[in-house]
Amino acid sequence: MSFEDDIEDLDAAEDFLQYFKIEYDQTTVHVNRLHILQRFHDYLNKAQDTMPEDETAKKAVYTQLLARAYQDFVESDAQTEKVFKVFKMAEPQQVFISLTDIQS
Repeated sequence: MSFEDDIEDLDAAEDFLQYFKIEYDQTTVHVNRLHILQRFHDYLNKAQDTMPEDETAKKAVYTQLLARAYQDFVESDAQTEKVFKVFKMAEPQQVFISLTDIQS
């Protein structure tokens, strides 16, 4: 199996961390698993133009980026890191719904 085949089978943040042999604190992952994976995804997107072709080198880059994503949440928290759009909204959003729309 290739490296890409291997990572397609990974689901949870713990699966990724174990596959890439990154030591982690279960409490940190439990609280931030979706944020860690989203940050990892964001880092991968930014690195796509410079991603090496060689599988060993590519795996090293993935390992580094996942470790960085995990470390972001060891040193900070989800609200501070603002990975998801809901955390990026500065003000509560207001939406107008007319009475006629409700009655339809």
